[in-house]
Amino acid sequence: MVDLWIEFVKAMFILFPSYAANGFPPLARGRIPIDFKKKWFDGNRILGDGKTFEGFAMGLTAGTFVGVLETLVLPLINSYAAVWNVQIPAMNFFIGFLISLGALCGDMCGSFIKRRLGLPRGKEVLFLDQWNFVIGSIIFAFAFTEITIWMILIMLLITLLIHRIANIIGHKLNVKKEPW
Repeated sequence: MVDLWIEFVKAMFILFPSYAANGFPPLARGRIPIDFKKKWFDGNRILGDGKTFEGFAMGLTAGTFVGVLETLVLPLINSYAAVWNVQIPAMNFFIGFLISLGALCGDMCGSFIKRRLGLPRGKEVLFLDQWNFVIGSIIFAFAFTEITIWMILIMLLITLLIHRIANIIGHKLNVKKEPW
């Protein structure tokens, strides 16, 4: 029988660098778009003004930093978890970097899809906006750390709620234009 609480804790451990990588880019208030304002074959921007080099760098740095912090506390957490015969997934600089890079690439894929659909920047697309960075993190990191199907399901479900709350806070702090 799967212990969902343990899977939740393990899922959150993987998600923290992803959330940092996804949450910090708007703070950069970047000016240089990653797509250099180029258009795709459909006449729409490749990614849009919301994806900048400054934001990418800030997200990658923040997410990797969180992964490094987790690396430092992992032995302590695992010694506590060992009481229940549980081991937290592996984390190190490289895995934290991959999770963060995956989150940013997943987010850019979401923007790419939205531009192909002709949607303006800031238009909400349920599930795509919430899950793109999580799925990117999973794809980039699954070969290097434990990620179970239960962890994935928990990541996707909890992110729907956390993403909404974080964006409402970001909107109220004038970091984001839209509360989604």
